[in-house]
Amino acid sequence: MSDSMDRRVTVADIAAEAGVSRATVSKVLNGRSDVAQSTRVQIEAMLVARGYVPTRRTKRPVIAERGGGLMEILFNDAGTPWAAEIIRGAEEAARGSRIGVVVSVLERGAGGGRRWLEDLTARVPRGVILAVTDLTAADQRRIAKLGVPAVIVDQVGDADGDIPSIGAGNWGGGMAATQHLIDLGHRRIGMITGPMRYLCSQARLAGYRATLERAGVEADDSLVEHGDFHYSSGHELGLALLDRPDPPSAIFAANDEQALGVYAAVRQRGLRVPDDLSVVGFDDVPMSQWVTPPLTTVRQPIAELAALAVRTLLAHKDGVDMPEGRVELSTKLVVRDSTAPPAERDN
Repeated sequence: MSDSMDRRVTVADIAAEAGVSRATVSKVLNGRSDVAQSTRVQIEAMLVARGYVPTRRTKRPVIAERGGGLMEILFNDAGTPWAAEIIRGAEEAARGSRIGVVVSVLERGAGGGRRWLEDLTARVPRGVILAVTDLTAADQRRIAKLGVPAVIVDQVGDADGDIPSIGAGNWGGGMAATQHLIDLGHRRIGMITGPMRYLCSQARLAGYRATLERAGVEADDSLVEHGDFHYSSGHELGLALLDRPDPPSAIFAANDEQALGVYAAVRQRGLRVPDDLSVVGFDDVPMSQWVTPPLTTVRQPIAELAALAVRTLLAHKDGVDMPEGRVELSTKLVVRDSTAPPAERDN
């Protein structure tokens, strides 16, 4: 083995490669603020890539500590009930290992992923949970190249093969919701999907359609509305379905937030759940139990997904290889009071 491979990487080596002074590299290592952000990002990336090990004289080995015991979760929107459950599950799982959890929200528009990656290079957390984000496969490959362990929760689209994903049985959940309504006697069953670029939305819709076909119920595409997982979407599209000349007797909403929007639409039209319309949601967030009537929904283990992601990242830190491909947890139909047989059976 050559001397150059055996030799410890020094501050002087990093300084020469970055084209800066040794004092500047030392400032970055010691967490000083008087260094330009672009220079800091460049130096920190080099420190990680070259495997720099600080000497005892280094006051604050930020890079070597990999984020100072922090785990990061990236969302498109951190203000949803789903996100709250992800954060809760991650914090509970990380607490026992004295790991803190920080939340980032992906900036909307072109370049948001690139800017987040630049900031990630500066932070270098112990691991990253990518929770329903619009990062491209190229962005994911860049994360892998940075050497930051990452796990995708509820994968949006095609993922880079180097990053494992953890999700729920969305197709089976869509089937269970639809079958429950069919068993009650419903035949005109509407659906409000999530964004169709999301794999979970595609799978829930596919489960709905497969169940209708299996039961011999003719699928009516005009009863399918494409939403965005938000309350306002459920309200607006719920009104659109209720205002049809031949409205559905039941609606399956692809998440609980949209289902509660449907509740508002039902009230606005002077109707009642489930007397005039049965409603099924998906997620089983806490508020689904508190509304009147309590919501029938498909429970996906949201907090457990996040906890498993944290445990996977912590195990990797301890030398365990990251899993390959996708890990899928099962869903379960939770029947409450928002579903009942239709007032008048469909012909």
